[in-house]
Amino acid sequence: MHISLPISNECVLMGSDTVGHGEPLTVGNNFSISISTDSREKADTFFSQLSEKGKVTMPMAQTFWGDYFGMLTDRFGINWMIGFAEEAPKK
Repeated sequence: MHISLPISNECVLMGSDTVGHGEPLTVGNNFSISISTDSREKADTFFSQLSEKGKVTMPMAQTFWGDYFGMLTDRFGINWMIGFAEEAPKK
């Protein structure tokens, strides 16, 4: 299941259940939280702060689908996905 919750004009907090990211399934790692920001700088700030004392599973980088995106597990074992999608140029 998924949820989407706008937390400000600049960010959306989303959640989804998952079967894990290659780790054994335990209560606490069976979901991910995603933050979509309105700038690369905010995405980098969230990523940096959440990954402190955690584990980076995918560093922030430009992806093949066009978003600036990264994944991590924070110090408490919570899985996070951080992203920024630039708007397509208007025609």
